[in-house]
Amino acid sequence: MKLTINTPEGTRDRLFAECLERRQVQALLTGLFRQRGFIEVSTPETEFYDLFALTGSAIAQESMIKVADPSGKICVMRPDSTTPIARVAATKLKTVPLPQRLYYEQTVYRAHGNGGNREIPQCGVELIEASGKKADLEIIATAVDALRVCGATSFHVELGHAGFFLDLAARMKLEEEELEELRALIEGKNFTALGALLAPHKGEPAWSALTRLSHLFGGVEVLQEAQRLSGGSQELTYLMELYEELSSAGYGPYLRFDLGMVHQIDYYTGVVFRGYVEGAGEAVLSGGRYDNLVQVFGREAQATGFAVDVDAVARILPPVVLSKLKTVIHYDPGKLAAALRALDGSSPGTCELSPARTLESSCNLAREKGAKEVLVFEEAGERVVRI
Repeated sequence: MKLTINTPEGTRDRLFAECLERRQVQALLTGLFRQRGFIEVSTPETEFYDLFALTGSAIAQESMIKVADPSGKICVMRPDSTTPIARVAATKLKTVPLPQRLYYEQTVYRAHGNGGNREIPQCGVELIEASGKKADLEIIATAVDALRVCGATSFHVELGHAGFFLDLAARMKLEEEELEELRALIEGKNFTALGALLAPHKGEPAWSALTRLSHLFGGVEVLQEAQRLSGGSQELTYLMELYEELSSAGYGPYLRFDLGMVHQIDYYTGVVFRGYVEGAGEAVLSGGRYDNLVQVFGREAQATGFAVDVDAVARILPPVVLSKLKTVIHYDPGKLAAALRALDGSSPGTCELSPARTLESSCNLAREKGAKEVLVFEEAGERVVRI
């Protein structure tokens, strides 16, 4: 049988600078999260399929990678971190006082991931049992700061509200199939098909607003137009209040609106948002309020949070330049301690030990690797051989 030496579809190896770029983004994000009072949790890479199928997961079932455990039960590779963390908050952390600020640094697995990637490293936060304006303000501000702390310069976070679409849809005489199609067309900004779907309903109370919904993205003027089209909405008023408070704190330049964000409205219950960075083809951050999830596991707790696609952020930042090897250390028997002291005292990546038995072989190794010198520890003392 011939050995397969390539990686499975949707996976790949990451080498050298790419690994360092990912680690740097992870370190910056987790550092921010800890500074804001969030504590790390970690969940298994495999979970029972029912955990996601029965809780109205934000991830489509066909995007889950399914496996079987030894008992024969169907499991999935963790498709998102929010649902497992909600399970943890309702069970393992049931006696821990609320609210709970939890963060994670772990990979999620999707059959149809961004850019075809099945493995998506994420860093994110979940704020458990925190309702109201202050909780939403904290999470949105932290989302903006998450992109800012990574070094992104040209970026913005778009805000929407799941309740606005639900309110408009409730005013219309739509069949369930029409409602699902309507949601897909608005989310995909398919203007022509949307107009055709709504044409038979012209004149109904929310027709004007729904027809324009996929166009309602941009600055604060979007909220004003939506208020006029809808005849008034408490969800839009709430978004304006959030915007005014965040603007007063200096976050205004990073905020925009997209009222056509109607994805997974059965999962999200309030404010939803996505983060976009110049140079990235898709959103690099997404999140929102999900007040009904934790109670599925037996604990009443409203919640909100977001996740950052680490690799997507790393790709749009300036590339990391690896340190060049400058010194190879050759040491004789009995000089290991001195050699290690010199190695540990050097800048990372600029110095390495030689495994060669002879000084000549160590010098040849230094030439092959482009090092400038060999540092020698021998019985007579310490010396440097220039290459």
